[in-house]
Amino acid sequence: MKKRFNLWGINLRGRFKGLFKWLYPGIGIKRWIVMTIFGVVLIVVSSAYLRSEEYASLEILDTIILISGILVLTLSIKRIIRSFIAALVPSSKGTELIDILYHSKQLDRGPKIVALGGGTGLSMLLSGLKEYSSNITAIVTVADDGGSSGRLRQQFDILPPGDIRNCLVALADAPALMRDLFQFRFDSNSSELAGHSFGNLFITAMTRLTGDFEKAIKETSKVLALKGQVIPSTLNNVVLVAEHKNGSITEGENKIPKTHLPINRVRLKPLQPVATPEAIKAIEEAQIIVLGPGSLYTSIIPNLLIKEITETIVASEAIKVYVCNLMSQPGETDGFRASDHIKALVAHSHPRAIDYVILNTGEVPNSMLKRYAGENSYRVTNDTKNIENMGYRVIEADFILSDDVIRHDSAKLAKMILGFIEEI
Repeated sequence: MKKRFNLWGINLRGRFKGLFKWLYPGIGIKRWIVMTIFGVVLIVVSSAYLRSEEYASLEILDTIILISGILVLTLSIKRIIRSFIAALVPSSKGTELIDILYHSKQLDRGPKIVALGGGTGLSMLLSGLKEYSSNITAIVTVADDGGSSGRLRQQFDILPPGDIRNCLVALADAPALMRDLFQFRFDSNSSELAGHSFGNLFITAMTRLTGDFEKAIKETSKVLALKGQVIPSTLNNVVLVAEHKNGSITEGENKIPKTHLPINRVRLKPLQPVATPEAIKAIEEAQIIVLGPGSLYTSIIPNLLIKEITETIVASEAIKVYVCNLMSQPGETDGFRASDHIKALVAHSHPRAIDYVILNTGEVPNSMLKRYAGENSYRVTNDTKNIENMGYRVIEADFILSDDVIRHDSAKLAKMILGFIEEI
C-alpha cells in the first residue's frame, strides 16, 4: 500500500512539475496565462455582485467590470492559441487566427482531385492545386532509372524516389527552408554523394529504417506537412520498355529518349504489375482526374499501363482531363501535334480515359523558341478540330509561363481545372 502511495506521489509530483514548465521564462505564454486568470476573476466577482441586491447601486460599475473581464479573457485566450499556432505552424506567423482556420477549412472542403504522372510536370501542377484543396492525390510512376534515383535504385534495391520527392515538396506546407533542403543537390565535388539530392537520400534512409517504401513516403509526408498525399502507382520494381517503329527494343526509362527513334509502344516489365490499393481508392473517390502535363511515354503512360488503374479511371464518374505539353520532347514526341499525344495516350489505355483536353494558346517569346530549337524541341501544334473529331472537348487558354524554361503557369492551370467542378 505504501509503495502504491509513493508511486502515486511521484506521479503527482511529475504532473505538478509538468504544469510549472508552462511558467518557464522565454516561452512567451506566461503573461497570457496570468491575464486569463485575471479575466476569469473579474467575470466571477462582477457576476457575484450583479446577483447581490446589496450592491444594486453599483450595477453599472459591475457591468463594466464584467465586460472588461470578458474582453481580457477573450484576448488572452486568443494570444495563447496564436502562440501555439506560431510554434506548431511557423509559416502562419503574422496571420490572423480566423484566416488560418478559414483557409484550412476551405482546403478541407476542396474537391477530391487525382493527378497522374511524374517528373517536373506533375509537381508543377500540384503546387497550383494545393492552394484550392487539401484533398489531392498524386499517383506517381516508379519506372525512373536515371540520375540519382537510378543509382539509389541499384545500390539499395528500392523504388526510385526522385519523382516522389518532387511531388512531396510540391504539396508540402512546411517552411521554405525545409522544402529547399529536400531539393538540395550535392555538387560534383562531393565524391560519392555527387548528383544526389538530400530528399532522395532521406527517403532512402527512411525506407531502410521502416523496411517499407510506402511507409517511408507516409512518414516523409508528415515531416513536410503535406496538403494531400503522394502514392506510387505500384510497389512492383518495374522497368519501362519501348518498342520502336523500326522493330528495335530499348529497356530503361532513362535510355528511351536517348535512342532518338520513333516509339511505337511502351510496356512495363513485368507485364502485369499490381496497382497500389490506395491509388485505386483515390481514383474511385475522385471528382477530377488529371493526366499530365509531363513526358508522354515516360511519365504519364507508365501509370496507365497498370491495368487496374486504367480500368478504374474508365469506370470512374469523375471528370477526366488531359493537359497537353507545351513543347515536343526530343526522342519521345518529335513532330507530335496535340492530337498525336492523345492518340498515343488512348492507344495505351482506353478512349474513355479522357473527357477534356487543355491546350495552350499563349505566345512563347521567339528567343525562347530559338533556344529550344537548338535542343530539337518545338512548339506543339494545336490541331483542335482533329481532337474534337475524336470526341473530346477542347479547352484553350493562355497558360504560358516563360522565364528560364517554358512551362505552364501552375496558378492559371489549377484555376482552370477547378472550374470543371461546376460540370459535376
